[in-house]
Amino acid sequence: MLYNDSYYIRPKEASRKLSMAYKIRTPVYMYGVTGSGKTALVKDFLAHKKYSVFSAAKVSPEEINISKDGKEKIVVIDDLHFVTGVSERKSYEELIIKLLEQGNIWLLLISRSPMPGWLISIYIHYAFITIPESDFYLTREEQILFLKENNIILNEKQEDEIIKFTEGFPIAIRLLAINGGDLRTATQELCNYLESYVYDQWDIELQEFFMQTSIVDNFTEELASMITGKSNVAVLLARAQEMGNFFVSDGVNGIWEYRWQMRDSMRLRLKKKWNNERINPLYHHAGLYYEMHDKIPEALSMYEQCNDKESISRVLIANARKNPASGHYFEMRKYYLSLPEEKILENPLLIAGMSMLQSMLMNIDESERWYEALKDFAKTHICSERREAKSRLLYLDIGLPHRGIVNLVDILKHAGTLIKDRGATLPEFSVTSNLPSMMNGGKDFCDWSKHDNELAASIGIMVEFVLGKYGKGLVSLALAESYLEKGMDGYRVMTLAEKGKLAAESGGKIEQCFVATGILVWLSIINGNADYAEEQLLVFRERAEKEAERLLFNIDAMLCRIYLYQCKYPKINEWMKTAPQENAEFSTMERLRYLTKARVYLQMGKLNQACSILEKMLYYADVMKRTYIMIESYLLLSIAWYRMGRKDWTVNLQKCIDMSEEYGFVRIISREGIAVIKLLKSNKLVWKNEDFKNRVISECAQMAEFYPKYLERGTDGEIKLSENALKILKMQAEGMSIKNIAERLSIKESTVKYHCGETYRKLNAKSKLEAINEARKRNLI
Repeated sequence: MLYNDSYYIRPKEASRKLSMAYKIRTPVYMYGVTGSGKTALVKDFLAHKKYSVFSAAKVSPEEINISKDGKEKIVVIDDLHFVTGVSERKSYEELIIKLLEQGNIWLLLISRSPMPGWLISIYIHYAFITIPESDFYLTREEQILFLKENNIILNEKQEDEIIKFTEGFPIAIRLLAINGGDLRTATQELCNYLESYVYDQWDIELQEFFMQTSIVDNFTEELASMITGKSNVAVLLARAQEMGNFFVSDGVNGIWEYRWQMRDSMRLRLKKKWNNERINPLYHHAGLYYEMHDKIPEALSMYEQCNDKESISRVLIANARKNPASGHYFEMRKYYLSLPEEKILENPLLIAGMSMLQSMLMNIDESERWYEALKDFAKTHICSERREAKSRLLYLDIGLPHRGIVNLVDILKHAGTLIKDRGATLPEFSVTSNLPSMMNGGKDFCDWSKHDNELAASIGIMVEFVLGKYGKGLVSLALAESYLEKGMDGYRVMTLAEKGKLAAESGGKIEQCFVATGILVWLSIINGNADYAEEQLLVFRERAEKEAERLLFNIDAMLCRIYLYQCKYPKINEWMKTAPQENAEFSTMERLRYLTKARVYLQMGKLNQACSILEKMLYYADVMKRTYIMIESYLLLSIAWYRMGRKDWTVNLQKCIDMSEEYGFVRIISREGIAVIKLLKSNKLVWKNEDFKNRVISECAQMAEFYPKYLERGTDGEIKLSENALKILKMQAEGMSIKNIAERLSIKESTVKYHCGETYRKLNAKSKLEAINEARKRNLI
């Protein structure tokens, strides 16, 4: 296949700015990494004009002399990124000022990096027009045209793959054309290009720094220092910035990230130039950094890369000391499950960890098998190993998720006696599992809610004692939540929640504060003040960012629940981008986020997807004895079935009502307000308690009045656009004109205009820009 080297497409935005600068003779500073097309644009633009071009890499400032003969001249100074010495920079600074002051010179400066600090004062004083690298990127239309000119015809799927590869980057498109559209070969050629034309021009120290830090996807200065062993990381990063625009994140929030082309090519370079003996310590040091910062899955990944089995084993044992809320059991399951059984049986921590992990994975028989193995270990060992095993057995008796709360009162009393009388110690527990609930947290305590006051009086103090820091404020918060669910006096609920919050803040755990905040947030929502609920939760989120990042996922899920009441669709769509993938392996620790996602699907009208999640949740609730989640899932499933037109929707709602009546839970139903009130009035439903029915329907009516569009089908970003309308909108976002869109889709321009008008109307937009922005907010494009 022949490559047409004569075909050139001017990047629109860069060309527009250059033309504007030429008309008014404003100096220009353009930058971009090698291969972005800077020099090519200048050559094409000045093809029929006289101009002088100098490379700062080859010519000293003293050699550049432009006569003052009054004639207008065009001067191009390229490769400014090579000007690194202090005296050399000073000389070039003086030269640039001299040229600009002559009055007859249109000056173009070209570099690989954004405007450097040593030129900032000139840049501001002489009002340069900047043409950044992004302006040189080609649109989808331009890329496809370029490839067509080189006899590469693609279907839409192939186009998508190529656009993802090139990202509009000119050299990538050119290499793709040269290689006949072969992505693999083009990728290799791109790496070779960077190797020959970029990296070899750097000093050895900078080359090695890039190679070493490329082993991670992104890094902080501290991580880079730990990987490389260098103390001058900040200096090296500053030099790297001056050498070119190689970062997608250049220190924003302390994070540095290479462009994928740079990262991948540097990884290849590292493997080519260094042997494993030199590479493995890099991964080991990165693993240590992640381990020190409690980024355990990342640490394991690094240790795995360098085959550091000793460190992997150490990390797995350390994680087994933690409870499921603070540990990383699910994320590390691959490593646990690959351990040889004989290795596990040597350590009581690993045995207990396996029992807990298998319970979390809903492998009940396996969990109990490992529990029995731990009992055997306790019988056959002595001294500290025996004490450790017994401590872990007691921990599992209380904490194994699948066992529910059967006999838990007796187990807790026994634990209290052992701690008080025999000096026994227990590993740290999490009652909440990072959820904003005691009743529906680490375990389901709905059955205790039936006797809340009695249990609080009889075992409350003992439970708080056994749980240590996690017990601070527990009784007050448990009562507050129980009263909240039963629809009891709001002021009493608030008083107990605030009391529990203060207790937790006085030497307790932030997880309990999350429960208190969750209760107060629900009180605000129930009273029609979702905006204040959002404010409360955002304030707590700021604290969690500093003290407990592990809570953020569930805080954000709860925020999304609030957004559903507020109908803040862009925020809901933003949350959906981070929501767990329900079709991947089911994680029991994601239960709050799964149920939140099911509600979003209901609002989107994606009923099959909602049902898929809810059926999984019902299975989980049954296996793991989760009454509250079972009630909630039946309720949401009844809404989904009703909206699907299924006549048997009442089966699910009846189960929900029967269980809610048994426990006296009003709010679990009434929270759904307008989404369920019509269903509740069906004469096919049987209520055993008329007073309970009236309270539920009354509160539902109140919630419906407060939030009339809650879960209203089709009111989110799921605006229905036809296939052609979506294609047109995407092409508009890529900068294509109506004429070009019509040609591309082989339809009339009037048809394109019609689709545009309909799209603007549906998005409530007055212009193309508004429509594109709104579509992006709604995750349509």
